[in-house]
Amino acid sequence: MKKLLWIIAICLLAFGLYKQDYLSVLQKAAVICLECVGIG
Repeated sequence: MKKLLWIIAICLLAFGLYKQDYLSVLQKAAVICLECVGIG
């Protein structure tokens, strides 16, 4: 069961990287950080 969960997690991670979803996550994180500092 544990190995199956690892395989599923790796597949989902690879799919997210393939679709370049990390770019939108980084963009949103940068906006939130700038708002916290008071710049954005």
